[in-house]
Amino acid sequence: MSFDELPATEAIRRAVTGTTERAARAERTAPAARTWRAEKVEPIELLRRVPYGRLATSMRALPFLSVARHIVSDGHILLRMHGGFGHHEACDGSVVAYGADNYSGSVSGDGGDLWSVQFTGPAEIVHPCPEQEELFGAAPVSVNGEPYTPAYLRVDPHFATEHRLTF
Repeated sequence: MSFDELPATEAIRRAVTGTTERAARAERTAPAARTWRAEKVEPIELLRRVPYGRLATSMRALPFLSVARHIVSDGHILLRMHGGFGHHEACDGSVVAYGADNYSGSVSGDGGDLWSVQFTGPAEIVHPCPEQEELFGAAPVSVNGEPYTPAYLRVDPHFATEHRLTF
């Protein structure tokens, strides 16, 4: 099956893995115990809780990760990244993975659960409308001492994976 034959964005297949399944089972057997929160949030909605994530793809046959600012718009993930490295050009028309987490926002023992999400799908260079640009907020001044040049990608998520660590 080619990637073009995969289901549309509205039919994103989720593979929930990690501790979620075990925690839900523990909650059924010991309801008094503190386990996975009852709120059920779609993986793409978790992105709204953190501003940055990591984009993964390959460039000249070598894998790489790049930090990116993200927003969610119409079921797509819009990314703003530094254009000076050319990473956005390597991603244009390719299947990429984008992941984010709340690992820096919570730590074990403070009552907060940790989560990470990863989305896989095709990416393309886009030019966001002014309203979308505003949602990104202020851009960095520089990257590695060079002036920051914004570049934008849209990721059409076809697969989503979610992992939760419950404390």
